[in-house]
Amino acid sequence: MITDDYLARSRVVRGLRDGPLGEHLHLYVDHLQRAGYSLEIGHRSLSVVQDFAYWLGATGADLGDVQEVLVAQYLAERARHRPPRTPDARALGRLLSVLREAKVIAPRQLAARDPREDVLEAYGLHLERRRGLAPMSIASHLWFIRPFLKAVGIATHADVARLSGRNVAAYIERHAGDRGATTARIMCTRLRVFLRYLHGEGLLDADLTVSIPSIRRPPEARLPSFMSPEQVRRVLDSCDRSAAAGRRDYAILLLLARLGLRANEVATLSLDDVDWRAGQFTVRGKGRKTATMPLPPDVGAAIASYLQDGRPRSDSRRLFLLSVAPYAGFKGASGVQTVARSAIRRAGVTGVARRGSHIFRHSLATGLLRSGASLTEIGQLLRHEQQDTTRIYAKVDLDSLRALGLAWPGGAQ
Repeated sequence: MITDDYLARSRVVRGLRDGPLGEHLHLYVDHLQRAGYSLEIGHRSLSVVQDFAYWLGATGADLGDVQEVLVAQYLAERARHRPPRTPDARALGRLLSVLREAKVIAPRQLAARDPREDVLEAYGLHLERRRGLAPMSIASHLWFIRPFLKAVGIATHADVARLSGRNVAAYIERHAGDRGATTARIMCTRLRVFLRYLHGEGLLDADLTVSIPSIRRPPEARLPSFMSPEQVRRVLDSCDRSAAAGRRDYAILLLLARLGLRANEVATLSLDDVDWRAGQFTVRGKGRKTATMPLPPDVGAAIASYLQDGRPRSDSRRLFLLSVAPYAGFKGASGVQTVARSAIRRAGVTGVARRGSHIFRHSLATGLLRSGASLTEIGQLLRHEQQDTTRIYAKVDLDSLRALGLAWPGGAQ
């Protein structure tokens, strides 16, 4: 943490106070201290800002001229003399934000708006108002549609009429192999929804969804990948609970392993969601649906341990925060996925097809089924809307399925 003693003794700080940023230096320092940056990162940030201030003076630029373009010019010049570092650009990005918030420099100059964004914005409103999708789901749809519009040459709503089934099929053929089969199937699903929207709005005369092929599911994806109870325990035990980050990761993994929460559900939990007196908490699941779930004693104890001796001081109401400054909540499911993957790798678990957070959900369902729980009970715990979603776990209960097999006519071969 940046201390007052460091600020009083630092030659970097003294140099900044004498430069063009001196009058506003306290704003930047206050921001670093409030965000909880370490002394090392704070010193590095102030050093970069000092070098940038010297460069401003050498080039004759005024503080009012500071914008992203000027920062990019400085970073390009800096890269000619020393290796470029991403933290340097972030330090100057924080400087711009602080100066803008104090109205010292002009607002950011926006680039010319891509007309495709008008198409995407209208589609996003349709998904929100007509289909009731949550912001994360809408972002997923738009992520797949944006490159599609560019590839097929659609810039405005007027261009949609030129779209043909051949265009759609060719695009899928070119990009279905960009990532895995699962991503290819999701891409096709997103395109079907988009094409139905265009047809329903009268922008397309024909329903082009017939041009989208079905992507075959690979054999290994037909069964849910899961870990044994012993492997799950190894993953949990791999967390170093003597450290703040380890206590956080342990609490996160318990929510995944004991209650089968999805990654985004864990990432978006807030301090206000936990009712300690009632021993329960609120989960915000798919389709903007909320559910009240029990808080098992071991899960509650892990969360309490993190809150009491691990969670950094922050204005954020998110339950779980990043372990490095700035101390904010996870941006989405990816942060929880990283925690899960790191723990599985650290525990040395092998022989599983997937190593993300969802494998804990599969492992919980599989373990419950083998312990005698019914599919209905498992579906209620996992908050499945369709029974078919839960029924897939019956395929992994080989002992029960073996009893249903008929004897081979004529005896064993």
